[in-house]
Amino acid sequence: MSRTIDAHQHYWKLDRGDYGWLTPEGGPVLYRDYGPQDLEPDLERAGVRQTIVVQAAATHAETDYMLQLADNAVSIAGVVGWLDFHDPDWKAVLEKFRANPKFVGIRIMIQEMKDAAEVLEPESLEALRYLAEIGLPVDLLMHSKQLPETIQLLKQIPNLHAVIDHIGKPQIGLGVFEPWASQIKALAASHPGLYCKLSGMLTEADHESWEPEQFTAYVRHVVECFGTERVMFGSDWPVCLLAGSYMDVRAVLETALPEGLSEQQLSAIYGGNAAAFYKLPAE
Repeated sequence: MSRTIDAHQHYWKLDRGDYGWLTPEGGPVLYRDYGPQDLEPDLERAGVRQTIVVQAAATHAETDYMLQLADNAVSIAGVVGWLDFHDPDWKAVLEKFRANPKFVGIRIMIQEMKDAAEVLEPESLEALRYLAEIGLPVDLLMHSKQLPETIQLLKQIPNLHAVIDHIGKPQIGLGVFEPWASQIKALAASHPGLYCKLSGMLTEADHESWEPEQFTAYVRHVVECFGTERVMFGSDWPVCLLAGSYMDVRAVLETALPEGLSEQQLSAIYGGNAAAFYKLPAE
């Protein structure tokens, strides 16, 4: 396998103070600092060369922090940051981010909206249309119940260069397949430029008692809908540690992928597609 890339993981430093969702009440697994030195041993064991670091706080300052990390870590191939579309100077902020060659995109946190329809408000649509015009990669994070609004968003901006995070967060622990499956199929069919991350699945099952076979139907459905050229492996580390190790995540995906994939298809899933989607420079 050629260039291997984990397309979705996080780093954070608690004393930066902008991770409102990280609290002591959430438990000790996540309520601690995580940096490249914590993940790189696992990357080496798994044969993963580089990662895409994704925002974990809705602030411009956190994007600056991740870019500083990236400047000093060869293992970081790119940074997916965050933009405040309510900031009148957001385009200037974006241009500052884009001056760093390791800035590769932004993430829209539909999951955190009180009403997912917020993503369809004029201010949001205007900003996202601009991002579509310049071809900036956009991660879309939502719960499966928010897929209808995601469908509406992509109907209005069909040329958005977007990827669905965490396969759209279906309720794997409850074995719920519909309407998630039909909605994912519709999205993949109507938007041939849309990608999907095979990530964040372990934590959508029971953290203590998941079984590998629980994920197979979900993964194979996504691959059937998007094809092997529009899906990408992501660990969602360290959030995945709530339910399993880095190697558990790798093992679950390897088991769940369709049988008989070629070396070329596997190389695409485990790195090539991430490099293409995020427009990473050739090595």
